[in-house]
Amino acid sequence: MRYTLPALLLALLPAPAFAQRDAKTPDPDPELERKTFIVAPGFEVNLWASDPLLAKPIQMNFDPQGRLWIASSEIYPQIKPGEKANDKVLVLEDTDNDGKADKTTVFADGLLIPTGVLPGDGGVYVANSTELVHLSASKPGEKADKKRVVLSGFGTEDTHHIIHTFRWGPDSHLYFNQSIYIHSHVETPHGVKRLNAGGIWRFNPDTTRLDVFARGWVNAWGHAFDKYGQSIVTDGAGGEGINHAIPGAYYLTSQGPHVQRVLHGLNPGSPKFCGVEIVSGRHFPDDWQGDCITNDFRGHRVCRFKLKDDGSTFASRELTEVIKSNHPAFRPIDVKMGPDGALYIADWYNPIIQHGEVDFRDPRRDKTHGRIWRVTAKGRDLVKPPKLVGATVPELLEQLKSPEQWTRDQAKRVLKEMGPEKVLPELAILIGAGPTETEQLEAAWLLAGFGSADALPTQLLQAKDPAVRAAAVRLKSQDPAGFSLPTMLWNLTTDENPRVRLEAVRASVTWRDPTSVTQALSALDKPMDKVLDYALWLTVRELEPYWMPEFKEGKLTFGGDAKKLAFALNAVGNKDTVKPVLALIDGGKVPKANAHGLYLLLTQIGGPDELAKVLTYAAAKDTAAPQRVEAVKAVEDAIRGRKVATPKDASALAGLLADADARAFALRTAGLWKLAAHRPAVQVAAAAKDASPPVRLAALEAVALYGDADAKKFLEGLAAATDQPEAQRLALIALAG
Repeated sequence: MRYTLPALLLALLPAPAFAQRDAKTPDPDPELERKTFIVAPGFEVNLWASDPLLAKPIQMNFDPQGRLWIASSEIYPQIKPGEKANDKVLVLEDTDNDGKADKTTVFADGLLIPTGVLPGDGGVYVANSTELVHLSASKPGEKADKKRVVLSGFGTEDTHHIIHTFRWGPDSHLYFNQSIYIHSHVETPHGVKRLNAGGIWRFNPDTTRLDVFARGWVNAWGHAFDKYGQSIVTDGAGGEGINHAIPGAYYLTSQGPHVQRVLHGLNPGSPKFCGVEIVSGRHFPDDWQGDCITNDFRGHRVCRFKLKDDGSTFASRELTEVIKSNHPAFRPIDVKMGPDGALYIADWYNPIIQHGEVDFRDPRRDKTHGRIWRVTAKGRDLVKPPKLVGATVPELLEQLKSPEQWTRDQAKRVLKEMGPEKVLPELAILIGAGPTETEQLEAAWLLAGFGSADALPTQLLQAKDPAVRAAAVRLKSQDPAGFSLPTMLWNLTTDENPRVRLEAVRASVTWRDPTSVTQALSALDKPMDKVLDYALWLTVRELEPYWMPEFKEGKLTFGGDAKKLAFALNAVGNKDTVKPVLALIDGGKVPKANAHGLYLLLTQIGGPDELAKVLTYAAAKDTAAPQRVEAVKAVEDAIRGRKVATPKDASALAGLLADADARAFALRTAGLWKLAAHRPAVQVAAAAKDASPPVRLAALEAVALYGDADAKKFLEGLAAATDQPEAQRLALIALAG
């Protein structure tokens, strides 16, 4: 049976894509929807807000007053010809504190598919198609009447891939995402910044500096920070679950100069997830603290993942769902912790999802409904929402000790907007009062938000808590003033904790200096894991323009450490590095133990003459048997793997053909290179009745590798030798090859 290409592509689509064709329009009564919820034991769900208070929530974020800001789009996925754009930014409030919103304000309208919303700096940042805009009102409580285009030039190739997922980082930078089909070329005062696929942007509103924090994913609509500033990302069109985002790293579908390797998610084979939040605070039980909550919007589920440290990264395990439903329009797409310690879920409410399988104008597309659900723990007190707006600086600094990350983050936001003149003197008093390491970290993040060069982040590099040390390393890499490379960074790349080493390795990129790569490579002195290995590989590649010229000139020798040199040269894959390696070997300054590694490195990057040199080294009388075997095997592997041609002079192989330890590898090497001078010795070994089976098999393989009529005749003769059954068997194996 033959299939057309479109039919094959359709066959590969997931079942939900076809389910869209038969989607039914359910009764929009929120209570009917709520009754379908199977809720995690010990929890309950209430409707916090619904239409007509809001419609089609795409993203939500709280402000320090506890109001919930909503990016609402009734036009998505595409505006009709002649239709007036009238999407909105809404503000929802629970004015009587009864657990339900009772007031909605249209802060801005006339927008076209706003996909991100984040209150701050006297107004709200909004993703507005090609632009990042800041909207504000001249008078408090009124509608936005001022618009400032902060950045422009973001791509708009696909309306559910344009910039989205707005979030304040602990460092007071604005983080936001874009997805795979988008090509952005953004002009800033610091130069044009480009991201030609998916990834995470990091923006400093004070300095207008824009950078790419991480690259990749298909449609990453979730990004949250844990209490130590580690980034957790989810992908609404990928299948790898929870992702641990490393600064500068490349993930699935990346575009860029270092895509030869990518990092993967922590849950391969998971469904696609949208939004992510990390549980914290007194309202949730202890065993929920630090868990990731995300949404399987296709499967009508709100999911929970347990994270635990796993080397330099995390391990992630899915637990029982927070909410599970069979309601066809329940589409949870965003999730946030609230000021009362409860969990809030934005329900886009639509039987139709995506816009690839169902017509843009399909009448079943819901344009008017939307819900915000609130998840609370039974029998546990809610948190009293703190008064942050209008509080004094000391009162706000005291909130940095709160168990709720929501409170700490919002307090930092208010303090940041007060300005350094009011805050820094009081902050110095707090720091001097001897707070805990985690409280010091909150203070350090606040200092970073002010762009203040303070000694505190440097002090935290010595913290007892490795998670605090790791966070301090990242802070210092963002503001490297006063960071002493020869001592601090070197110590941190060999820290006892692998995540500290990971952060220190990535921080090495900040200092574009030839010695940075040496310091990064010192991580090899400690145990490595897959993510740490990747981080070091990426760092070495990014630093190549600074260390490679020094290496070629013989100024950078990596201390004669062949292991580190091999890692560096393999990372960059630069073939123009053979001469410096030869110079290190021939210079006689490298200890013999390290020189062995350099010879092995030659087998990975060298050509025929270099492999001949390795054989000469292996055949030397002062080369120990284990090193001899390893060297000859490496030569054989290089010929097989890289198809290295025959050298002009392979005479060193003669002695190795008689060596008891390296003989099997030497025999196959002679056959691979089809060395006529060594053919008699190969055939003698193949015919020797007293040879061990491994050596004799190697010799017979070598004969077969010559691949000519004489080789075939020789093997057929042995295969016919009925008095040597073992030789017959081995010869037949060689003939089959």
